[in-house]
Formats: sequence, C-alpha cells, structure tokens
Amino acid sequence: MFRGLFYLLTQPNEVATLCERFYLRKTMIRILGIDPGSRRTGYGVIDVAGSKVAYISSGIIRLPEKSLPDRLKIIFDGVSEIIEQYHPQHMGIEEVFFAKDPRAALKLGQARGAAIVAGVNAGLPVGEYSARSVKQAVVGTGAADKHQVQVMIKQLLKLSQSPSEDAADALAVAICHAHSMHTNAALGNAVKGFARGRHK
Repeated sequence: MFRGLFYLLTQPNEVATLCERFYLRKTMIRILGIDPGSRRTGYGVIDVAGSKVAYISSGIIRLPEKSLPDRLKIIFDGVSEIIEQYHPQHMGIEEVFFAKDPRAALKLGQARGAAIVAGVNAGLPVGEYSARSVKQAVVGTGAADKHQVQVMIKQLLKLSQSPSEDAADALAVAICHAHSMHTNAALGNAVKGFARGRHK
C-alpha cells in the first residue's frame, strides 16, 4: 500500500491522468446541442457520465414571420432561457453547411451566431461540428439522412418515439460533442504518456 502511495506521490502526471479518467467516467456532464435555423432552431439536452447517455429534453424554437433581427433576438432569448432552465455545462452547435443559395447560408450563419453568443454569454464552452461529423458520431456514416439520425437518436436515448427532425439533429450534436470530449481526453492522455516516455 505504502509503496503504491509513494509511487503516486512521485508521479504527478500519473495522478492527473487517473483523476481525468475518473472525472470522465463518474462525473455527470450536461450538454446542450443546437441545430440552428432562421425559421426553426432545434435544441436537445442530454446528461453524459462515461459511456452512459441520458435524455433530458428537446424541442424547437419556432420563429415567427418577423424581420431577421427580430428572429435573431428570439433565438438568443430562447437559447438563453433553455440554458437558465436546464443548466448545461457544455454546448455544441452544428456548423453552416454549403448552400446553393448564398443568402440562405448567410441567414443560417447569423442564426448560429445568435445561439453561440447566448452560450458564451452564459459562460459555456461551445463546440462546433460539421453535419458530416455529427452523422458519423450518431449513425456511423457521414452520409446518413435525417430519418436515419432520428431512428438512431430514438434507439440511443431509449425514447418512446422519434423526435422531430430539428430536435433529433440537436440531440445528435450534443452526442457528437460528448464523443469529442472523450476523444480529446484520450488524446491528451496519449500525448502525456508519449512525453513521459521520451523524457525517461
């Protein structure tokens, strides 16, 4: 016992790695996923503890026929209210995809901006993910269609019925963010191990 304790005291990097693994395995992290849109913005909230994922809530912020600045304010206020209600610790959002209509892409980018500002304003770290990365994380292929995403979200989160497309996409973003967090932690541990090996 004392030999093991002495080893840990003389190997601070090992202690840090063990603590990080324990944190990811045992600590519950709440993630808010956002699927931005200038007409409808989907949101999804999940709890993650290690490999376990639990559904908390999802829905759509519906935007009325108003001017774009008014709709952007509704997105900001809506995301802010969701954050205040569910208290997520992280936020993930889908990146702007290539669109044939530049004006549509511009509006989508502005909707993303309003949601991101709401997250940053609440002090949340925000991860941004391409649609392909999100589909890959949930379905296993970046070429999946929306129906496949809905089906997988229903299965992964053990829902009684499939959520709407926008809500399913938002939940998928949240799951993608969870995967990214675990991947980054694993890579960090690998780099630490490599550095220790080089300096022995």
